[in-house]
Amino acid sequence: MAQPESKKIFFENLSGAGKAIAVLTSGGDAQGMNAAVRAVVRMGLYVGAKVYFIHEGYQGMVDGGENIVEASWESVSSMLQVGGTVIGSARCKEFRSHEGRLKAAHNLVQQGITNLCVIGGDGSLTGANLFREEWSGLLTELVEQGLIEADAVQKYSALHIVGMVGSIDNDFCGTDMTIGTDSALHRIIEVVDAIMTTAQSHQRTFVLEVMGRHCGYLALVSALACGADWVLIPEMPPEDGWEDKMCEKLSATRSRGTRLNIIIVAEGAIDRHGKPITSGIVKDLVVKCLGFDTRVTILGHVQRGGTPSAFDRILASRMGVEAVLALLETTANTPACVVSLCGNQSVRLPLMECVQMTQEVQRAMDGKRFEEAVRLRGRSFENNLRTYKLLAHRKPESELPCCQHNFNVAVLNVGAPAAGMNAAVRSAVRVGISEGHKMFAVNDGFEGFYKGQIKEIKWADVGGWTGQGGTLLGTKRTLPGKHVDKIAEQMRMHNINALLIIGGFEAFLSLLELLTARGKYDEFCVPMVMVPATVSNNVPGSDLSIGADTALNAITATCDRIKQSASGTKRRVFIIETMGGYCGYLASVGGLAAGADAAYIYEEPFDIRDLQANVEHLTEKMKTSIQRGLVLRNENCNDNYTTDFIYQLYSEEGRGVFDSRKNVLGHMQQGGAPSPFDRNFGTKITAKAMQWVSKKLVETYRQGRVFANTEDSCCLLGMRRRALVFQPVVQLKDETDFVHRIPKEQWWLKLRPLMKILAKYKTSYDVSDSGQLMHVVRNRPKDSDASVAM
Repeated sequence: MAQPESKKIFFENLSGAGKAIAVLTSGGDAQGMNAAVRAVVRMGLYVGAKVYFIHEGYQGMVDGGENIVEASWESVSSMLQVGGTVIGSARCKEFRSHEGRLKAAHNLVQQGITNLCVIGGDGSLTGANLFREEWSGLLTELVEQGLIEADAVQKYSALHIVGMVGSIDNDFCGTDMTIGTDSALHRIIEVVDAIMTTAQSHQRTFVLEVMGRHCGYLALVSALACGADWVLIPEMPPEDGWEDKMCEKLSATRSRGTRLNIIIVAEGAIDRHGKPITSGIVKDLVVKCLGFDTRVTILGHVQRGGTPSAFDRILASRMGVEAVLALLETTANTPACVVSLCGNQSVRLPLMECVQMTQEVQRAMDGKRFEEAVRLRGRSFENNLRTYKLLAHRKPESELPCCQHNFNVAVLNVGAPAAGMNAAVRSAVRVGISEGHKMFAVNDGFEGFYKGQIKEIKWADVGGWTGQGGTLLGTKRTLPGKHVDKIAEQMRMHNINALLIIGGFEAFLSLLELLTARGKYDEFCVPMVMVPATVSNNVPGSDLSIGADTALNAITATCDRIKQSASGTKRRVFIIETMGGYCGYLASVGGLAAGADAAYIYEEPFDIRDLQANVEHLTEKMKTSIQRGLVLRNENCNDNYTTDFIYQLYSEEGRGVFDSRKNVLGHMQQGGAPSPFDRNFGTKITAKAMQWVSKKLVETYRQGRVFANTEDSCCLLGMRRRALVFQPVVQLKDETDFVHRIPKEQWWLKLRPLMKILAKYKTSYDVSDSGQLMHVVRNRPKDSDASVAM
């Protein structure tokens, strides 16, 4: 997708006065739909439009009456954390008929509604586009039948449609993630992690069936996230004879001492001849061929239920705001668009281009053109499949690249622990071995390095690591600068030809020190690459870090519980302190996900007047509507306005209206099992880093040794907007505030006004990344795998 030219405008230039916007959810429900509805309602009201709920999807539009209700600011309070859709969803046969759409048009015109925000799958969005195309004809019919006045045809001449894709299957082309997918992955991984403990106890094989009749995304990504032994998906049926290969794989895994096997089956899995492969068939096969004690678990609608993840809340909130902006900017000639996610950017795409591409995938599968179906799913799906095969199935020694057998690569963690580090190490080790390298694990970061805590690590050693929190290798904040001589000696002793460092800001500083040390020690003239991993998300050169998503989910879940603790009591405001050092990412994005009223951060200076204004704003809201308030504070946002100070200020100034409580979340933000996002982000970004190492080793191998002393041989691999980019660390120095350990520019600051708008503050919202309709392209540039994370 071509990137839009930046235009510095703010949405105050866009007015919704006189416009009526209706929002509906249609088709299957998905976690996060309520966050999208909330964002549409509040953004619509904020710009001066009237906003309506259409209850029960298209059925409610056809039936009219009490199903079409004007929404207020308060009507969407306390729905952010609720799963499903509170305005209801129903499949409607009547809307498929011309008569049904005529009734729907009449009901909309009666309310003056000409702007529709539809949240659903490709069927719901296709129906919306047909409705839009027929609109003028429907109005003419209504005039002829005497149901509306003739001037209504001119007054309501065009129906504007913006879609958001709500589907746990992630089966819609044109967007990297659909609303609900990440939450469904959370449900699956929670079950898999729980099953693994009982499977290990009894040495069992478990066959898990997940949703996905026509799309294997949930099965594939959950297999990648839990390190499943085998996965079956409809887009890429196994080759004939798969039964024997699968049993050989399971048997080989057991022979290496593993006590369990996990097989994941998409409900729509088929073989090459179109014959269904059910979980029952797989179980019977394992029992018959191997005699393993085998159980089947069908997850079913558990995957649709539960609280939406932090990712889905943020995604849905951003899409909801973008949808309203799109409706404000649309004209009679603007095609219906769908708001999509590309990398970490919201984009607009022509709705029917996306629908047609989605239908092409199904046609390719029906025609048994499976490679084409995988390609049409997009680079994210292709990369997931490629990475899974690379990590799950070990190549025989005879198939390894013979020219690279002598390279030794060391992997280590540096800085504070972050969930997902173990998945990253597993990925590095297995990709390295697949590339023909000998992999070495360094315990306890550079402290362990100079002490000689280095040992070879093999394929089986990292089995089961993806779901483990913290870091099994150990990590320290020690920088290499004071011990470069001893580290160089260890590099020489173990003949280390490349370094892969997984860590946070300390890892970045370490690479800079090792780069400087090249002038004195040739041992450091080897390819070195860093993968960002820190809950603070404060590493320059990358929009996202491994571990940040898990921390966000911990913050969001805790805030949900804290707010619920005040249910039924008097009005209460909670002051929550988050981690992050001087980086306000967790406070800001966590605040957006949890529905906070304010978030105090270092990057956005504030004074006593701002605090007073926030208290007054909350007091006013407490008097009129809400019962609970939430305020987040980054731990280092201000030396004087501490958490205690803010708590005491709110307690005093809110006296008689609300009382206050405070909570310091602390290290719980670093703990716990990694989220599906962090497992996959860690796995895929590290696989790419390891492949870069292999390429650099070949390029720099001369006369029997590796010698790399150029800037581009010491890089940080980061996600920048929509692409993964290798950046020489020396070039990132100018982008870094070393005193406060943060990047000088941070993309997520653009989300802060969105949080304020949804909390009813008057503010400016930069829409320089919005407003241009892009087009779906079949293949992105090769180096631009935007959806590396998921």
